[in-house]
Amino acid sequence: MHPFFNYKLAETLDNVCLNGSTTVVNCLNPHSFVKALDDEAFRTALEQSDVLLPDGEGICMALRLYGGKRIKKIAGDDLHSYLLQKLNKSNSDGEEHSAGKVYYMGSSPEVLKLIEKRLHQEYPNIEMRCWSPSFCDELSQDESRTIIDDINTFCPDVLFVSMTAPKQEKWVARHRKELTKPQVIASIGAVFEFYAGTVKRAPQWAVSMKMEWLFRLIKEPRRMWERNFVSTPRYLKWVWRHRRELKNEN
Repeated sequence: MHPFFNYKLAETLDNVCLNGSTTVVNCLNPHSFVKALDDEAFRTALEQSDVLLPDGEGICMALRLYGGKRIKKIAGDDLHSYLLQKLNKSNSDGEEHSAGKVYYMGSSPEVLKLIEKRLHQEYPNIEMRCWSPSFCDELSQDESRTIIDDINTFCPDVLFVSMTAPKQEKWVARHRKELTKPQVIASIGAVFEFYAGTVKRAPQWAVSMKMEWLFRLIKEPRRMWERNFVSTPRYLKWVWRHRRELKNEN
């Protein structure tokens, strides 16, 4: 099988359900695609996602080039809003419903406080707990155990993880079987900063014009430099080369 098609990309959010079983959701964009070429554990984590979102116009473009399949970008921010709205609504119909629970793991204590403040204002039927892990390449076994115990004790419906790729995806894959309580586990990267307001997401007109990448580059040049000037050219080269090879095989 062609390596690109090992990634089974979602076309909608319909399969992200709060139905009792655990659903692991990850996001694929050109930068994470390139990172996974050199990181087998990361690639495996992405391939084993229950739901893998096409979180990049470059991913949608490649699908059109390879098979003529047209899908729309689904960002981690879209998933975040979708789950909060669904959870808040499902727990607002009557007193017999218990409050929905969300756990935010990642980012800084300052960002998490801003998230908590906004969440309580916008989604009053949702309880929240959070944890700011160590900023390092890989969490220690002791810290991971402490975090996992705290998550399972809180029993969240949804666990959001933000430690940047590939650290977040590999951590979830490594500890998925130990995370027994969340119904959805979603690695969503910069969405924490978006929701906290410390980083602005592109306006809707930029998203509609498929220019979100440029907006983020202007706003966060240091963070986005590698993605746009290293990963993107490598990704485009990979797509073009393998598309040509696929045509030759046919």
